Amino acid sequence: MVISAAGTITIYEKGGHRMVSVGIDVSKGKSTVCILKPYGEIVCSPFEVMHVEKELESLAELLQRLDGEIRIVMEATGIYHLPVLTFFQEKGYFIAVVNPYAMKKYAKDNSIRGAKTDKLDSITIANYGIDKWFKLQKYESDEEIYAELKLLGRRYRHYMEQHVKALQELIHVLDYTMPGIKKLLKSWNEANNKDKLSDFVDVFWHFDTITSMGREDFLSAYMEWARERKYHQSQSKATEIYELASNGIPTLSSSTPSTKMLVREAVSVLRTIDSSLSHILARMQELAKTVPEYSTVRAMGGVGDVLAPKLIAEIGDVRRFHSAKALTAYAGIDPPPYESGQFVGSNRRITKRGSSTLRKVGYEVMRVLKSHKEPEDHAVYRYILKKESEGKSKKLAKIAGLNKFLRIYYARVNELYS
Repeated sequence: MVISAAGTITIYEKGGHRMVSVGIDVSKGKSTVCILKPYGEIVCSPFEVMHVEKELESLAELLQRLDGEIRIVMEATGIYHLPVLTFFQEKGYFIAVVNPYAMKKYAKDNSIRGAKTDKLDSITIANYGIDKWFKLQKYESDEEIYAELKLLGRRYRHYMEQHVKALQELIHVLDYTMPGIKKLLKSWNEANNKDKLSDFVDVFWHFDTITSMGREDFLSAYMEWARERKYHQSQSKATEIYELASNGIPTLSSSTPSTKMLVREAVSVLRTIDSSLSHILARMQELAKTVPEYSTVRAMGGVGDVLAPKLIAEIGDVRRFHSAKALTAYAGIDPPPYESGQFVGSNRRITKRGSSTLRKVGYEVMRVLKSHKEPEDHAVYRYILKKESEGKSKKLAKIAGLNKFLRIYYARVNELYS
């Protein structure tokens, strides 16, 4: 630390500004802090701070002693940076939360050896603050909604992965007791939180429970079950199930004590996960409706009550992107330029260097848009059809449609704020 005998710190000026860049390399439970001023002058060499109030208060007291304009710079690190962000945001400091890829690119362009430690990272982040001083974007309080949405979105994706595994486990058990039943009954529906397959096999857990009733009694029982569970009371569906049960060959006996338990335990696990998904989605919908762009996004083709909050959660505040091209790059669906001499490449793959979650949500929007057959005058739908007519595969046509969709998204939402 460079401190005079009077206990003050000299701050050099750059462009008329006395700048102090506080670079914070965040990790789980602690951070490494480096404080720099212009021209590489070190105010404080890298030191560690635990994410507890006492140590963060000590850092705040240190910053109060500094003479100059202070800007705190950190990387977005999932949830680990949130305690530091919240603490210093409440104290009114200018905080810039930088995209990790942008920081990685900066570090690569400004490092020869390529060494990586927490101390070196904190120095790099502080240098980034000095070099990008006039381009740093202040983290605004309204971003908390987007941050919460993004966190919920990531947890939703996690539980959805668990849902897929739990559903596979249930189907695996049913292959022993009711082979083929999955083809006749739909599983969990995101939109209405209903799972016909689980509801059915929780009651009729083995083919023997169906055939032992006899045809007419089962048809009557199925209609009553459908009425109570508020499903469509289809006698033809009940007949299909009875025929399947009559001709099916279970490989696990209904008389085995564990059979019923295994089916119902698999159903219970699946229902628990689906309940978590339902609660998270409800909170996402509640939050999404508080941002100005919700109704605009919700009205776009292919977007409904489920996909609208997911889109907003992954894109966040669209104003942080300087152009529509930046948004498509964030999604990782921008084809990088390839030129060499007189050659200009035209057959280029997308980078996939961006948010994989946004790509998945966006692709789902394209799938819904295409399956629902939007009107021919719908720009994105028409664009997908055009690409298919040019010989593109259905998947590539949807990706091209997503690129156009995100450009329209950027224009429409930006128009709200302008």
